[in-house]
Amino acid sequence: MKKDASDLHLNVGFKPHIRVDGFLQPVSDDEVLTPESAQGLVSALLSKEQSERFLKEKEMDLGYNYNGKARFRVNVYFQRGNMSAALRLIPAKIPTIDDLELPSVLHNFAGLSQGFVLIVGPAGHGKSTTVAAIVDEVNHGRSDHIITIEDPIEYLFTADKAMISQREVNVDTADFHRALKSVLRQDPDVLMIGEMRDQESIATAMTAAETGHLVFSTLHTNSASQTVDRIIDSFPPEKQAQAATQLAATLAGIVSKRLLPKIGGGRVPACEVMLVNSAVRNLIRERKTHQLDLVIETNLKNGMISLNRSLAQLVKKKKVTLDNAQLYSLNPGELALLVEKV
Repeated sequence: MKKDASDLHLNVGFKPHIRVDGFLQPVSDDEVLTPESAQGLVSALLSKEQSERFLKEKEMDLGYNYNGKARFRVNVYFQRGNMSAALRLIPAKIPTIDDLELPSVLHNFAGLSQGFVLIVGPAGHGKSTTVAAIVDEVNHGRSDHIITIEDPIEYLFTADKAMISQREVNVDTADFHRALKSVLRQDPDVLMIGEMRDQESIATAMTAAETGHLVFSTLHTNSASQTVDRIIDSFPPEKQAQAATQLAATLAGIVSKRLLPKIGGGRVPACEVMLVNSAVRNLIRERKTHQLDLVIETNLKNGMISLNRSLAQLVKKKKVTLDNAQLYSLNPGELALLVEKV
């Protein structure tokens, strides 16, 4: 917390390491962890019940509250027979869309009455924080019932105009799928699904959006077009045409996010934003996802933005270096041309 780090790693044979602005560095004052010291640290994070489950399952997710000052999303696991842990710091205050320097068009998602909104990108690039910012905007603006299903709970929402039910897997529900099966009987207006893990969770999310709910979730994909393919391909071949039709009807938008090292310290987001219009719906139904990038690029005036254009703007504003932008680009050659034009 003092170093403004995002993560803490406890691993036998190494000093404890923290991740600052995306890069790992040792906590210099500490000694190399032994099997005994690592076991002591990991065990201190767990309740008796959690310890028993960890020893049985060999890995698990949990939330950890540090003296009421901060929350951590924790994954404990074994490596080479030794206990290890990775802790992600969850800030006490939920940042706003503007705090996160995200495109202003994301405010539109908080105003939707129904639909399916996905925040995608690699691990550690702020997907959960982005979803929390949008959902908290709903919380401050509407008298809705918001239900979250998380493994574990990350941000703690403070109810404002909305009623909020936060459910944690293995604490408030036996498992993720059971929570999803029962959620539509709990009279939600807005659903936040921590992560879509398989075809069943994807199908439930789309059905919820189709029946008049606003659904937010995350997925580990690199772009809007790849996300559409991943969702449809998760279904058996005989059901993919139906899945494509349902996705086309329910999808409201996809935001693909990267966090880049900022010149002068810190990190800044680059975002691809795809808003769903009639052209996007037709391409999804017809499985012509390779054409989605062109639709995004030609709808800049309507709030869409390609990842390369977002990166080029950051370079032009001298927030990131061109070298770093090219590392995160899916098409570095095109990015170089855009930087000249922007």
